[in-house]
Amino acid sequence: MFAFDFAFNPTIMLGITVKVLVILAIAIALNIIQKKMIPRAIIAGTPKIREESHDQLVTRTKTMAYFITKIVTTMILVIVFVMVLGVIKFNIAPLLATLGVASLGLGFAIQNIIRDYLQGFFIIMEDWYRIGDWVTIAGMEGEVEKVSPRCTVLREINGTMHVIPHSEVRFVSNQTRDWARINLYITVAYKEDISHVYQVINMVCQELKDDPDFGTNLTTIPSAMRVSDLGAHGVDICIRGFTKPGEQWGLTGELRKRIKNRFDQEGIEIPWPHTKVYFGNTPEIVADTVG
Repeated sequence: MFAFDFAFNPTIMLGITVKVLVILAIAIALNIIQKKMIPRAIIAGTPKIREESHDQLVTRTKTMAYFITKIVTTMILVIVFVMVLGVIKFNIAPLLATLGVASLGLGFAIQNIIRDYLQGFFIIMEDWYRIGDWVTIAGMEGEVEKVSPRCTVLREINGTMHVIPHSEVRFVSNQTRDWARINLYITVAYKEDISHVYQVINMVCQELKDDPDFGTNLTTIPSAMRVSDLGAHGVDICIRGFTKPGEQWGLTGELRKRIKNRFDQEGIEIPWPHTKVYFGNTPEIVADTVG
């Protein structure tokens, strides 16, 4: 049976209350301090494993800090719980025995939870993704909204939220890490002069780079790279250029719009499937006669 080893009297109760309050106050102070200091310590002590800006480094360490502070908070709560039991002279031996027996039964039930935590630890330490990255995990695509010790929360572009346990994370496709690239294909009619088309495309790409609203997000000037295919309806031209991570979609859309407008000005045809419709009688087939 669980037992308390002190006699109930006002003096003892007051002393116990003061000790418990002191322990709780210290625990709260430590929790506040660790939430402020751990992110700073991680930012200061984490080396740049790649070329990245200060903001990118902060984002990466923010994800690590969130994970570590959760673990430290849990440890503080456990220590406080044990200390409070010691202050009130609670005999924890029966409790520990009960927990020992119960843990054997729970061990099999929480195997997946343990795997979630272990996998989550390695995901954070190996920097697979960070809060704010756009990734594909377990067939789900979206922005990383939260990384807890047990799961990752993704938010789709339409607002749908996906909660993915870390044990389900086998591999990750990260579309916003380090750098990104415009990978655009434009089709022109066969009658067009390809050299002239290249010249027009490269002029538009240079204008995009010179635009102060868009050029700062381009790390190279996009250009027409090659004829990628001679298709059924026209000539496919590949355009590529490097961008800052996460900026490739907006820049690709802006470049596509500018190329369309310039092609209209230059009279360059962007083909589309045509259907010919005949009205009237079917043309007669005249057979040759042998005299």
